[in-house]
Amino acid sequence: MRIGIIGTGAMAGALGGQWVRAGHDVLVGGRDGARAAARAGRIGARAGGVREAAGHGADAVLLAVPHAAAAGVAAALAGVLRGRTLVDCTNPVAPGFVLATGAGPSAAERIAAGAPGAHVVKAFNLCHESVWRLSPPVFDGRPLAVPLCGDEPGALETVRRLVRDVGCEPVGGGGLERAGLLEATAAFLIGLWVGEGVDAQAIAPPLAHAGP
Repeated sequence: MRIGIIGTGAMAGALGGQWVRAGHDVLVGGRDGARAAARAGRIGARAGGVREAAGHGADAVLLAVPHAAAAGVAAALAGVLRGRTLVDCTNPVAPGFVLATGAGPSAAERIAAGAPGAHVVKAFNLCHESVWRLSPPVFDGRPLAVPLCGDEPGALETVRRLVRDVGCEPVGGGGLERAGLLEATAAFLIGLWVGEGVDAQAIAPPLAHAGP
């Protein structure tokens, strides 16, 4: 697949590196050409500008920029992103482990509103970038599950493939209107992991004991 990555930070490197190893054609784009070239060089990808990354992502574009900038970046590239699968891995988590979006639309919905022609899928937001560097992310023999929220079937299928290429299992999380629940889950889990030092897996029973 042809994948464009908008952003030059740790998530761009972690996921981009996995997709390069899976044989995909990846281009990392950023406003700082030197940073984009350095990040791309470390993972074996190509480098370019932000608009070039959006255009390169014929199959998928990963939006890996800080939450505060994400909707604006998507809006500025709306024309290029039209019809493309846009993967949102951002987390709108503010100090105190609360949602920066408050009671308003989710970060993913704001990105979709900024680029209404794009097919936005929320994914890859529940783990630290170090987890995505594991090959594969398997714990106690069980591959990591990655929830997805999105509306367009073709875009969801593309992201399912990208999840499997990282060594994880995709999980259907519902439509994009449920992305806010996924973002709230991230805020809550980060609060447990970082704020309390708690193993978040311990708060839920195994599936066999989850219902009546």
